[in-house]
Amino acid sequence: MEGFLNPSEVLNQLELRENMIAADFGSGSGGWVIPLAKRLKEGRVYAIDILEEPLSTLKSKAEHEEVLNLVLLRGDIEKGVKVPDSICELVLVTNLLFQAEDRNKVLSEAKRVLSPGGKILVVDWKPASSLGPKQGKISSEEVKKIAESLNLKLEKEFSAGIYHYGLVFIKK
Repeated sequence: MEGFLNPSEVLNQLELRENMIAADFGSGSGGWVIPLAKRLKEGRVYAIDILEEPLSTLKSKAEHEEVLNLVLLRGDIEKGVKVPDSICELVLVTNLLFQAEDRNKVLSEAKRVLSPGGKILVVDWKPASSLGPKQGKISSEEVKKIAESLNLKLEKEFSAGIYHYGLVFIKK
């Protein structure tokens, strides 16, 4: 993929069904979760963020765009979220790992909420990119090591734009 990160284009890398249940870890104000929820019209999408302000903005956006299948949750992913075990078929971990203190815990929590055969989409900053945070960037190789330690299988690796990489893992 060329250009800057485009959530809709990245979501094209996934096999999505309208009735899926998904979660967006670190949803912010909806850059990923709104396009995802629009594709999962008959499903449900948990939008989880540690901050109230972006969730409030997301709620307004969702109402304005008539996106009715969102469940907004405030929570710290590294401490566990209020999503039942093994319920999601997809978890988005996008532009989040570079901010996390315990990256293993983030991916472990994603695995917990995934059903067997479910997928985790990780998109994060390429360490060599000139844009993005100055500190905290994590390489795709480091993410793959963490995922492997959690018994997650790499399904796909791709460029998510000039400055980002994408990885898709499957829960065995």
